[in-house]
Amino acid sequence: MSALPFRKMHGLGNDFVVLDARTRPLAVSADQARAIADRHTGVGCDQLIVVEPPRDHLADAFMRIRNADGGEAEACGNAARCIAALIMAETGAGHAVIETVSGLLDAEAAAGGLVAVDMGRVRLDWRDIPLAEPADTLHLDVVAGPLADAVAVNVGNPHAVFFVEDVEKVPLATFGPMVEHHEMFPEFTNVGVAQVEGPDRIRLRVWERGVGITRACGSGACAALVAANRRGLTGRAAEVVLDGGSLRIEWLIDDHVVMTGPVAESFSGTLDASVLA
Repeated sequence: MSALPFRKMHGLGNDFVVLDARTRPLAVSADQARAIADRHTGVGCDQLIVVEPPRDHLADAFMRIRNADGGEAEACGNAARCIAALIMAETGAGHAVIETVSGLLDAEAAAGGLVAVDMGRVRLDWRDIPLAEPADTLHLDVVAGPLADAVAVNVGNPHAVFFVEDVEKVPLATFGPMVEHHEMFPEFTNVGVAQVEGPDRIRLRVWERGVGITRACGSGACAALVAANRRGLTGRAAEVVLDGGSLRIEWLIDDHVVMTGPVAESFSGTLDASVLA
């Protein structure tokens, strides 16, 4: 693989290396993804995003996602906003459709330079999370230290949300990986610790599957709002405050969940062939 141009983008500090493969076929292996994501010897990122030609005629582009550990992910809300912003800048339109392995995501420009993405219908059945066995997804019997009584939600990818009194006091680096690899989650899971600060405000920290603690997680914010509403702790719309900033989340009556937030491009460059070897 020869040297490749890239963009470094982020949504509230959840950062991505973006490669454009729409005109040049590009197959990135798990090893190459890990090399690019390495913050000491590569560019450094939470996820590597490869933008490919769409499979579905309704989509503008296909977004392939690899976590920092090289594993492929089904969805990433912050990345979806970034790629939608790139597409809209190219086309001059105020709307874009991003295709992922989980389906089509509708995105549109919002006031103040923000981007809103419809993350699709949330799934709440134990089979759809998926869980290893039948269980109540509103009160899931998964325990790791101070974390207990999870809510399981699938927002294109699996999430376990735990409600706590103070998110800052939870040693997420210790207990996040324990939940991620819990036997109840055959495909592993993202882990959110949420503190409800009011009927329309949630403080959230996230341990991302295959990544670790991230400054923001779009699908995690969606999962937290859905979980809080199911528990009767919030309404169907709230500000979700992550380590890197805030997202506006709304769970619509048709079960689609919409996420609105900022995007940013940090820099661009060229990947040296030695990183890709």
